Amino acid sequence: MTVAGALATSHLQTGSRLAGVDLARGLAVLGMLTAHLLAIESFDPSAPATWVDIVNGRSSILFAVLAGVSLALVSGGAAPVAGDRLRLVRARTAVRAVVLWTIGILLILTGVPVYVILPAYAVLFLLALPFLRLRAPALWLLAAALALTMPLLQPALNEIVARAGSDVELMLGWHYPFTLWLAFVLAGLAAGRSDLRRLGTQLALVAVGVAAAVVGYGAVALWPVADGPGWVGEVWTDRAHSGGLPEVLGSGGVALAVLGASLLVCRTPLAWVLIPLRAVGSMPLTAYVGQLLAWAVIAAVVLGDTGDLGGFRALDPLGPFIVTTLVACTAWALLFGRGPLERGVAWIVRTLVRG
Repeated sequence: MTVAGALATSHLQTGSRLAGVDLARGLAVLGMLTAHLLAIESFDPSAPATWVDIVNGRSSILFAVLAGVSLALVSGGAAPVAGDRLRLVRARTAVRAVVLWTIGILLILTGVPVYVILPAYAVLFLLALPFLRLRAPALWLLAAALALTMPLLQPALNEIVARAGSDVELMLGWHYPFTLWLAFVLAGLAAGRSDLRRLGTQLALVAVGVAAAVVGYGAVALWPVADGPGWVGEVWTDRAHSGGLPEVLGSGGVALAVLGASLLVCRTPLAWVLIPLRAVGSMPLTAYVGQLLAWAVIAAVVLGDTGDLGGFRALDPLGPFIVTTLVACTAWALLFGRGPLERGVAWIVRTLVRG
């Protein structure tokens, strides 16, 4: 079979897949990798070398929004399932969450110096279960309410969790606090309930996302406050991973806009050009876990210390990691279809929850 034939018949082209969602996931996975492997200066519009700072924080928020999209797609999309079908989806999602949490803890034990997102992902999946029966309008309202209120409470919640110790923070994935990040998952769930195949939905996601980003980042630019200790400094900041109100609105808006733009791009012939990125996004768990395991092995062999972040970055691994991820995921998608870890997790879930 020719390469063109393999592309045309690969699982990336099946009618059940949304190419734009895969593209957005691919961008999120590679964005998080870039944020991990580069020492990036704060964004300065006048200094192009700092523009890569856009991946900091925003990539993981995009990943969380896409978690909500995935939940929407497996639970009926624009028409949420009900009854026995809903109970089956909830049970399987709960088992999947436990498996993801376990994988996340094992990755933490490698000593690789990153905040592994999988434990937070697992907790967020569990918290989203009661909302799977809701339709888009209610979900948009809930996501907006959480995004506007939780940043005000987050500093106090951070102190409470910090008292519990670093082990608890790691097990909860508190670098991505579920109390706040549920807003991003619900926004993704709302987007997935809004019929992502419609041109109108895709355009609306871009428009709403850009508007939220302008409001969030514009507000802190117009009314700057010293970023630092104290409630006001923690709440009124757009610093990556701060949980500040401007960051939540700005980065959440960027995530929605990227999702909408990715869906629009994949309505064009560029969808074929972007097959490698879409392949990464079709197997995000495999790509994410594979990158961190490769990091751990290389750092252990070359540096003798998996936790030496500066030493690992000095090896300039970003380019090889990105190229390897794109090539490996594309080859696997064309030859075998679904990613190996995605297959494994799905097998565990179907084995434990039959239906």
